[in-house]
Amino acid sequence: MRIKFYSTGGTIDKIYFDQKSTYQVGEAGVEAILKEAKVTFPYECESILRKDSLDLTDADRQTLYEKIRSDPHERIVITHGTDTMDKTAQKLQSIRDKVIVLTGAMQPARFRSSDAEFNVGFAVAAVQSLPHGVYLAMNGQIFCPGKVRKDIELNRFERL
Repeated sequence: MRIKFYSTGGTIDKIYFDQKSTYQVGEAGVEAILKEAKVTFPYECESILRKDSLDLTDADRQTLYEKIRSDPHERIVITHGTDTMDKTAQKLQSIRDKVIVLTGAMQPARFRSSDAEFNVGFAVAAVQSLPHGVYLAMNGQIFCPGKVRKDIELNRFERL
């Protein structure tokens, strides 16, 4: 079973240049995470959009929707910025013949204390075991679109 990874930008892919948090969205971090983890399952990675999730538009979400709807893979993981991950997940809910798991990070994958590696690994487990549908995998929990919120103060996702 091959897993397709789509990277849309977001914190996992950010590169910071100074202490004032100036950043740019860099290369997709998920492929480096998978290589470093020495995973043995077959996978493909594709980078699209390369934007902070706050900058994603409805047109961007439609592009992602069309790309995933037409993708032949049944199991898809999307790395996405955490601020609007739920909005994108809600857009994808009408795709019924796939397992789609969105994940992200509160800290860039390039940071030593990042949650990126854990969240990607958790999303990989989720995409292999959940039934068809769209899910968010963050902080060791699975969330359904429209029933989750990001708690900025506590730096985590919570059920509504």
